[in-house]
Amino acid sequence: MQAAIAGYALHNQGDYRAWPGPNSNTFVVAVLDTVPEVHVALPPTAIGKDYPYDGRWLRRTPSGTGVALTLGGYAGVTLGWVEGIEVNLLGAVVGFDLRRPAVKLPGLGRLGLLTPLGWSWPAPQPRAALAGPP
Repeated sequence: MQAAIAGYALHNQGDYRAWPGPNSNTFVVAVLDTVPEVHVALPPTAIGKDYPYDGRWLRRTPSGTGVALTLGGYAGVTLGWVEGIEVNLLGAVVGFDLRRPAVKLPGLGRLGLLTPLGWSWPAPQPRAALAGPP
């Protein structure tokens, strides 16, 4: 992982662009790609996660469980066991999580359904937590 951080190609001044990337989420994906056994995927609200940091437009998903096609971070499609089915248009992601049933919506992220063990992430907050300090 240290080698990936040191060798990250987009580290010069002027390389960073908030949208569509490369940005901090692009950096995280680049580092996680060097550790495929982690099987981690960034949330659908992570703008820049689909930017092709190494120039490859077709690649394995960050979790290594599927494939992703991106058109420079402006549009793309991802199909993977961990990522689910995602369509990315201008940074907004719409999709379905098949492994842990949920819908992915722009700006809202992943809206999970009830599971045998309770709510899938994100869990609903008790009213007291939403109200703030007394």
